[in-house]
Amino acid sequence: MSSFRVALSGDFKKTDGSPAFPDFDLSPLEQQADLDFDYIPADGVIKAKDLEGFDALILLVPRIEQSSFPNDGRLAVIARFGVGYDNVDLKACSDHGCALAITPDGVRRPVAVSVITFMLALTGKLLIKDKLTREGPQGWAQRNDHMGIGLVGRTLGQLGIGNIGAEVFRMAKPFDMKFIAHDPYANKKVAKELGIRLVSLEELFLESDVLSVSCPLTEETHHIVNAERLALMKPTAYVINTARGPVVDQVALTQALQAGKIAGAGLDVFEEEPSVADDPLYQLDNVILAPHSLCWTDQCFAGNGAADIRVVLDVMRGRVPTGIVNKDILDHKPWLKKLDEFKSQFGG
Repeated sequence: MSSFRVALSGDFKKTDGSPAFPDFDLSPLEQQADLDFDYIPADGVIKAKDLEGFDALILLVPRIEQSSFPNDGRLAVIARFGVGYDNVDLKACSDHGCALAITPDGVRRPVAVSVITFMLALTGKLLIKDKLTREGPQGWAQRNDHMGIGLVGRTLGQLGIGNIGAEVFRMAKPFDMKFIAHDPYANKKVAKELGIRLVSLEELFLESDVLSVSCPLTEETHHIVNAERLALMKPTAYVINTARGPVVDQVALTQALQAGKIAGAGLDVFEEEPSVADDPLYQLDNVILAPHSLCWTDQCFAGNGAADIRVVLDVMRGRVPTGIVNKDILDHKPWLKKLDEFKSQFGG
């Protein structure tokens, strides 16, 4: 092995070859004399033939399936750009001696900011007031009909208080809200430090004035926000989803919004992405929408990119990187052998 080879999914480049995200600084890779990198096709599912001869992959949107792994067994790590990994077959990674790592530090603050942005815009009726202003005197005359909702003493609920959910509560401290959360895997010490009352799933929906979804998409969480649970909510309550679309039953949510069973919603993710142009959600003025990109800022992409590069360089030097999802790989002898070989050749 003459060099450590890194693949980047082709969606990091525009069709003209220029960087799709200039804030993703690749110079730390370029400065490694014993490393080279290249872009591979990013159409749907990554193909095995395109990953042949690579030791690492930095992945954006394309899917990784069992068929994505080449027979050379060389691929040692997939560094996912972000924290969601529903586009990666985790078992396939372990089966092929490949670690999957995510970038929690890169998205923690940007996604939490997105939640706060939705909360303030929804409770302040921002989009409606923007529309009224643009209508001139006729719109101004209707402003009394769209009073905002104050946050002091209101209840902010989180479905999930992991990396992002906990950061939302930290940022919401100055609003003097009550904090509740449901998370079977909650760190109780963190919950206590942040003044979060841990509640049942039913209590979360019953008590929240603003309910933010910050849990990963799994078989357990698919449609965990459904018609039955939405029916428990206050008619003045808001739902915010910045996690993954299928965590929320979008049809049930749309019906709840249309019927006025809840006051509104802020959605950065959808069951189908891209969402269709005639989605009935678009007809509602109590919904604020973003195309799975509200957290996309220069700092977010710089942070995610830097974290992914750290993962790649750690593996190259034979070190176990942070952010590994498939923890079983840590006891996988063929993977550990790869690390030893990398350390012998590129470590130091």
